[in-house]
Amino acid sequence: MSHPPRHSTSRAPLLVSYSLAVFAFLYLPILVLIAYSFNRDGVGGFPPHHLTLDWYRLLFADSPIWDALLNSLLVAAASIVISLSLGLLAALALDRADFPGKSLFRRLVLLPLILPGLITGLSLLMFSVFAGLKLSLFTVLLGHGTALISVATTELFAGLQKLDRSLEEASLDLGATPWKTFWRVTLPGLRLPLIASALLIFTLSMDEIAVSFFLIGRDNTLPLEIWGRLRRGITPEINAVSTLIFAASVVLILIWHRLRTRALAPKLD
Repeated sequence: MSHPPRHSTSRAPLLVSYSLAVFAFLYLPILVLIAYSFNRDGVGGFPPHHLTLDWYRLLFADSPIWDALLNSLLVAAASIVISLSLGLLAALALDRADFPGKSLFRRLVLLPLILPGLITGLSLLMFSVFAGLKLSLFTVLLGHGTALISVATTELFAGLQKLDRSLEEASLDLGATPWKTFWRVTLPGLRLPLIASALLIFTLSMDEIAVSFFLIGRDNTLPLEIWGRLRRGITPEINAVSTLIFAASVVLILIWHRLRTRALAPKLD
C-alpha cells in the first residue's frame, strides 16, 4: 500500500494560511466598506458601534446619484448590444474564414485589452472631435461598445472553437439553409459564451472611468459621480451605494453559475 509523500501534508497548513491571507486581502476591505455603510457615526473608528439605515435612506433620496446610475445602465446595455454584435461577426470571421491579414486582424482585435484606458479614451476623444460628434452619453456608449468589442470577440471565438461542427454539418445535410443553421444550431450553441460576454461587458462598462471621463458631456455615469464625490471625502452614502453594487454583482454571479450548471448538467450525465 502506497503512502502519500510526507512533504504534501507538511505543506498543507502553509497553503491554507496563504489562501486565507489572499482571501482576507481581497475581501476584508469589502466587508469593512459594508460595515461602514451601516455606521451612524460615519467613517472612522472600527468596528462601528451604532448601526443605522439612515445612510441608505439618504441614498434613496439622492436623485443625482440615481440619475448617474440610470445613465450607467443605459450605456452598459448599449455597450452589450454593440460589442456582442460586432464581436460575434469578428469571431465568426476568425473561426470560419480565411483572408489576407487574418493573423494581423486577430492581434488588432486584442489591442484594446492591452492598451491603457487613458490611451483608449484619448484616441476615442480625438476621433469624436474629428467626426464632429458632440460629447454626450451617446459618445460614451459608442466608446464603451468599441473598446469592449475585443472582450466579446475573445469569448465568442473560444466558444466557436468548442462548438461541435458536426451539428452544423448535419443541419446543412438535412436541407437547412446556412442562415437557418446559424439561428437554430450555431447561435444556441453559443448561449453560454454570449451570456458570459454580456455579463463581463456589463461589469466593465459599469466600472469604466477613463473612457467615460474623456467622452462624457454634461451628464454623469455612476463611477464619475462617485469619483467626484470622493474628492470631497469618503461618506457612508458612497459606502451604501457601493454595498448595493456589490450585492447586485453577487446576484449576477449566482445567476450565471446557475445557468452554467444547468447547461453543463446534460454533458456531465
